[in-house]
Amino acid sequence: MANTFFKQLRLKNNFSQSFVASHLCISRPTYLQIEKRERELMVSEAQKLADLYGLTLEALLGEQDIKVGITGSKQSKKISNLRRVYIPQNNIEKFKQVLLYLLSKVGSRPNIGETAIYKLLYFIDFDYYEKYEDQLIGAKYIRNNYGPTPVHFKKVVDKMIKNGELEAVSSKYFQYPQKKYLPKISADLSKLSGQEIAHIDDVLARLSGKSAKELTEYSHTDNPWMTKKSGEILDYESVFYRDALHSVRDNSHDQL
Repeated sequence: MANTFFKQLRLKNNFSQSFVASHLCISRPTYLQIEKRERELMVSEAQKLADLYGLTLEALLGEQDIKVGITGSKQSKKISNLRRVYIPQNNIEKFKQVLLYLLSKVGSRPNIGETAIYKLLYFIDFDYYEKYEDQLIGAKYIRNNYGPTPVHFKKVVDKMIKNGELEAVSSKYFQYPQKKYLPKISADLSKLSGQEIAHIDDVLARLSGKSAKELTEYSHTDNPWMTKKSGEILDYESVFYRDALHSVRDNSHDQL
């Protein structure tokens, strides 16, 4: 049943009905109708769901034989021959190792709280994709008011804290409250290639000295964030349309 399929996807990713509804720009009761198969998905909604769960539209709809309503029409049809969609890998193990490595290098600095970590992970992932046309972590990031935010950060970090791999620390940066994370174990560098480590080091050298506010402002002028609405998943492919200030295929970062 399609309703079970959508519910399983949502629960597997620890998403609430309200969160998914907000991502689709619909009300929670309306989304609940979709889960219960009482309302058809619009094409735009199906695409947003596919992006949220890191699936192609074929994978989301095809095997389930879910019908999709065509906006402005009472007709429905099963989508076929859909365009390919970039699928983030969501490599949780690599996410953990990159986070541990990042924190071992800069986590003790007074400016590196949770918000700054979000931005550093974002630039590590998206800069790598621009440079090498391949994924490093391949995490999913959404646009929010404070810049790109990794969707699964809390889930991964909570598990790492529970397993004794990280420690959460509450502090202050100037007069502002700050949540920090300190590594309790070393990163397993065998999980990262020499190229990946060198790339992470480069991003940290360029950006880790900046405050969370500076990193947020910088991310807000980056094409992946600018081309999405609040709550939408950022598109890795949009790095190829970056301006000179953000592109890592040139040497313009000395302007920062």
